[in-house]
Amino acid sequence: MLHELFTPSVQHGLDVAGIFVFAISGALLAVRKNFDVFGIAVLAEVTALGGGLFRDLIIGAVPPAAFTDLGYFVTPLLAAALVFFLHPHVERINGAVNVFDAAGLGLFCVAGTTKAYEYGLGLTASAALGLATAVGGGVLRDVLANEVPSLLRWDRDLYAVPAIMGSAIVVLCIRFDSLNALTSGLAAVTAFLLRLLAMRFHWRAPRAWHRRSAAAEEVG
Repeated sequence: MLHELFTPSVQHGLDVAGIFVFAISGALLAVRKNFDVFGIAVLAEVTALGGGLFRDLIIGAVPPAAFTDLGYFVTPLLAAALVFFLHPHVERINGAVNVFDAAGLGLFCVAGTTKAYEYGLGLTASAALGLATAVGGGVLRDVLANEVPSLLRWDRDLYAVPAIMGSAIVVLCIRFDSLNALTSGLAAVTAFLLRLLAMRFHWRAPRAWHRRSAAAEEVG
């Protein structure tokens, strides 16, 4: 069984770490949008817990961990308080949002995939739910901040692909009975670095083949 290789403490640690870094990204975006302290806290909570909440509802882990573990709920508030008092200068906020978001993406694709497998999903379904866990909070964050989610924008650098790669590494490790703290960490770092490289070199997914639309395109 997976829990023999991937201990509950490691799973919980991945969850909390992912919650913290995603909450940081949500709170920083709220600062950039000039939200008040309540808005900063709400965006931090939604960004941090949205993907995990969706995962838990799908696999039947109810009540979801976000409502049964006080640490899951308090961690985003601590991140929001940290950002409220110590946020970087305005010109650096966008870069900070992207870096923390990339870190959360890497951690959550691993945590989501492993937990889905523990609850009986197959390897492909577990990877898909790992992806949903990783991108769900970011999508909700962007929607609440009145932005088109990065996941859906053609003019944004690769977002889902790094999470897919991280989830794929996890399921391959499960398949070959080699999932442990080291290999799960490698999967998270791979997704994180791939997302950073995509932002650095502006790697983007292709659009429709032979697309010839004459409609004006909005570049944000």
